[in-house]
Amino acid sequence: MNIINLLFRLFLTFNATSLILVVYMVKEQIVINSISCYLANLPHWVSYVLYFSVPVIFTFLSLLLSNKLADDNIEAEEGKSAIKDIEQANNAYLPSYLGYFFVALSVNYCDTLIFVFAILFLFTFLSQTLYFNPLFLVFGYHFYYLNTENNIKIFLITKRNLKDPRSLNFPNLKRINDFTFIEK
Repeated sequence: MNIINLLFRLFLTFNATSLILVVYMVKEQIVINSISCYLANLPHWVSYVLYFSVPVIFTFLSLLLSNKLADDNIEAEEGKSAIKDIEQANNAYLPSYLGYFFVALSVNYCDTLIFVFAILFLFTFLSQTLYFNPLFLVFGYHFYYLNTENNIKIFLITKRNLKDPRSLNFPNLKRINDFTFIEK
């Protein structure tokens, strides 16, 4: 694994798990007003918007950085698509992600949150496919499982709406890992 791919995977993992920190800070009403007397009159919602904007900006940066990943493709052979079937993954990960929010809402201490976040970060990083980040949905991306003719299950992040596996071609993929790709 090259260094760019490793850094990108670490960045994706942080993006996928960082909203748990945002939810915790909102729940605890941690605001930037206390940093300086110049900020004392800011409403709390300004802090919350700033907290939420950090994962959004990082997600946008990760989409830009994905151009640096290794190129790959899934091409049709002899006019026949290499994709056997498609399964939308957007809804499959949402319950797990909502679980992160419930954890953030139930954690009472910052040190407990840091420990839980570290475990979630580690498991997300070590899993080969769990780069689901609901903020990708904001940027128009969708998540799919593609099963190839060789019975390999691929996790694909793409802006396309996929329906018919017989006509699919993916000439411009970027490889995140052996089973996860993003279409550019």
